Parts: sequence; structure tokens; C-alpha cells
Amino acid sequence: MARKPTAEALTDSLILFPEGPVFDREERLRARGVWPVAGIDEVGRGPLAGPVVAAAVVLDPADVPDGLNDSKKLTRAARDRLHDEIMARALHVSVASASVWEIDATDIRKASLTAMSRAVAALPAAPAHVLVDGRDRPAVPCDADAIIGGDALVASIAAASIVAKVARDRLMARLDAICPQYGFGKHMGYGSAAHRAAIETHGASPWHRLSFAPFRLMPEHAGELARRRQSTWSP
Repeated sequence: MARKPTAEALTDSLILFPEGPVFDREERLRARGVWPVAGIDEVGRGPLAGPVVAAAVVLDPADVPDGLNDSKKLTRAARDRLHDEIMARALHVSVASASVWEIDATDIRKASLTAMSRAVAALPAAPAHVLVDGRDRPAVPCDADAIIGGDALVASIAAASIVAKVARDRLMARLDAICPQYGFGKHMGYGSAAHRAAIETHGASPWHRLSFAPFRLMPEHAGELARRRQSTWSP
């Protein structure tokens, strides 16, 4: 018959499997003299509109904010609060993006990696190592580890995911003021039923990704999509 775990065993399991991201990887690298270490993440691969946004964050080892997590697991209020804490307490933070033109000219994977490379390049101090969420390593001038599910495991990546998410949401809110008919401020460009209905009524805006369905299947957008794919210019 199975025995119930003791209180000591439960405590040990919490230590071995901490709840939420931790700063362990960064500390191990720092102990070897590898510093600064930046976490990188991107937001906005899936939407039908708007750029893909990436952030890079170097946390202060002596002042890591509590409550960091994958931005998708946090409420909007928690994200906003943590965003402000990260901006105030982190050693370095940068945000970069790749536009809808770049997404359409290449593909969303390449555009995401471009945004992450730009975020690293924008840091005021070059990192000695970067920790990236996902399978792919962006082009950066230092060693990099790609960590699947890293935004739920690594504190610096979680911080980057929060900064990128809040930055992109605020950008989409500004686009909502320019094109209120699409409701960007509510769905952030994702393919909600309301967004698809607005596309049916109003067609595509300059901020829609024409290489994504349903636009790439619409003959009326073929010429503009071809122009974006042939152009190296990005608004």
C-alpha cells in the first residue's frame, strides 16, 4: 500500500522542483565568471496583425523581482506590475521588433529571430551569454542557450517575456487608436472571431500580415504581398 509523503519529503520536492522560474542558470554562469547574462523572449508570432516584439533583460542578481513567470500565465494587472518592477530594478532592458513588412518578406520564424538579435544589440552593455526561450538561437555575438519552455523555467527569460508582452500590447493599443474598426486593443491582433469579422467588413489594414491566412488566400492582396516580399524597406 502506498504511503503518504511526509512533510519533509514535500518540502524537499518543492526545493527540487521550484514553483515558477528561478535564477539558477544565471548564477551558475556568473560563478564561472560569465557575466552579464541576458534573457531573451519574443511575443507576437501568432497574430494576424502587428509586429513581433522581443525583449532582452539582464536582471540584478541581488534584486530579482518576486513573481516572475511566463507572461501568458499572468493576469494583465500582474504583468503591468512586474513590467514596472523589471524596468526599475533590472540592470539592463531593451526592446526591439520586426515589422509586418519583414514578417511578410521572410517568414515569422526569421522575423522573430531578427527581433531577438536586435534586442540583444540594443542592450547598453553587451552580454557574455544569452538564454533564449524556444528551440532557435538568434544571431548574437556571444554564446547562447535555447531553452524550450524557458519563460516558465528561467527568471531572466520570464522577465523578457513580460517586458515584450507589455510593450507589444501597448503598441497594439496605439494602433487601435489609429484603426479603431479592428479592435486591436482588445485582441492584440490575434485571430479572434471579432477580429476576423472586422477583416471581412473592412479588409486588411497596413498593419496586417498578408502572408498569413486569410490574406494570402485573397487575390486582392497578392500584389501588395509580392511588393513586400521583393522590398528590403520596412516602415
